[in-house]
Amino acid sequence: MTDDPYGDEQLVGLYDLDNPAGDDHAYYRALADGARKVVDFGCGTGLLTRSLVAPGRVVIGVDPSPTMLGYARRQPGADAVTWIDGDFLAVEPAGDADLVISSGNTLMHIDNQAEVFKRLAGALRPGGVISFESRNPAARAWEQWTREATYGERDTPAGHLREWLDLIEVADGRVIFDAHNVFPDGHDAVYRNTLYFRSAEEITADLDAAGFADVTVDGGWHGEPAGSRLMVFRAVVG
Repeated sequence: MTDDPYGDEQLVGLYDLDNPAGDDHAYYRALADGARKVVDFGCGTGLLTRSLVAPGRVVIGVDPSPTMLGYARRQPGADAVTWIDGDFLAVEPAGDADLVISSGNTLMHIDNQAEVFKRLAGALRPGGVISFESRNPAARAWEQWTREATYGERDTPAGHLREWLDLIEVADGRVIFDAHNVFPDGHDAVYRNTLYFRSAEEITADLDAAGFADVTVDGGWHGEPAGSRLMVFRAVVG
């Protein structure tokens, strides 16, 4: 993970508008009930992170994008969170966190998932929980990531925006696509994304190798059966 594609101030300013709090945030907040230390890995703009703040609880937000963290630090309530600029190596393996979360399909941006899981396991106490979501590759969502299927226009705080996706490459579970954002002045802010689509079996194997146990996979935020477009994981450090 790097500051690209999240280094554009205009686009970061629209991120929370495009990704508002919903059932996903409620799910992670419920998991944090009773936790005294929570690590939000890939916290982005910190919308969810700040909502995890509670009396007596330490909340840490980690993200490799200085632009997104800069935005997060300017938001109301940001002073109650410890913000750390960095990738998975910036996560302290202190072994005392009750919960590690990673929302917004963050782990799909990472190629070395197995290494990341090992580091996150080191941050948790015995019995501590990790939870995150990922897209189900069986749904083949990328097949709809074309200009024809995704083109749209809308009014935003940054002005009238035209936007669409262009699929660039699909190979061995790695999907590369460009997101186009044309602002009123005609500037097309193109940012390239690389996502790694992994099956539930592949992700579970990496969790097992990192020392996690009791892996559960749901198909949604309310315990729906697995097999939908979404996979919600939860596991415990042994």
